[in-house]
Amino acid sequence: MRTREGRPDVPAPKSPWDEIEPGLWMGGHQVRGPAGRVEQVVVHRQFDLVQSLMRLPGHGPELEVEHQVWPIPDGPLDGTQLAGVIRLAEAACEALDAGRTVLVRCFHGYNRSGLVVAHALMRRGRSAEDAIRLIRSRRSSWALHNGLFVDYLRAGLTTVRLPEEPAE
Repeated sequence: MRTREGRPDVPAPKSPWDEIEPGLWMGGHQVRGPAGRVEQVVVHRQFDLVQSLMRLPGHGPELEVEHQVWPIPDGPLDGTQLAGVIRLAEAACEALDAGRTVLVRCFHGYNRSGLVVAHALMRRGRSAEDAIRLIRSRRSSWALHNGLFVDYLRAGLTTVRLPEEPAE
């Protein structure tokens, strides 16, 4: 399932990003503006660390802001892609522990960013269900509408990744 092509009924979010937990933000590259039109979101220096799961030219952040990019599809992920998601969540947790602010973003800020943010929340002690519920309450009811990503979270990303690992 792809958010843009596969679900034309998925609305652009009302805000560019939302704080899920103190210092941990989730957002996207588009927002529905006051007139109801879709507008582009550009991040400048609002965050100490920006993690992008897709990259669109001209959407920031500024050069002095740490920017980690790991493009993944809004669909089935292979072991390498899952490993990247796990690493991004670890980096987000390390930044939060150091008192830094983190923005995790994808196209709308629903699925791919939700996967990373939920995994970070789970690393910090929340259950999958609690992380999903928190993200949906803070970001949007559309957050994590990709059922496969919800299944990944419920199973645990490291568990899902194991079948992808090459045999030694």
